[in-house]
Amino acid sequence: MEILFASSVGTLTACGIYLILRLRTFPVIIGLSLLSYAVNLFLFTTGRLALNKPPILDAHLHDAASYTDPLPQALVLTAIVISFGMTAVVVMIALSAYLSARNDRIDMEPDYKYDDEQEGGPDPEGDA
Repeated sequence: MEILFASSVGTLTACGIYLILRLRTFPVIIGLSLLSYAVNLFLFTTGRLALNKPPILDAHLHDAASYTDPLPQALVLTAIVISFGMTAVVVMIALSAYLSARNDRIDMEPDYKYDDEQEGGPDPEGDA
């Protein structure tokens, strides 16, 4: 079972990074969601992969392997809520950017005029 979880975390991470590197906004949002799913699976596996084990220690159970750790489960639940809220906010920002620009491309072209002004380069008007 550990191999299945490790390969699924690796696959989700690789797909998420690939989508984040795209030049459109909505694949970036999907990539962030996939990365958050990968982190949630990773956090869940830190609590020990055990089937049908209670998250609480009983008085008559003295074996440490007879329960699962409840802390990673609580962290995953919190992370799910936070990632859902983050995704909703990012979708609304991307939608408003798309509606205002009529394009969902991420502008990666440098602004050369601004860079020359910051570095103290030559003035294009020739004024001294």
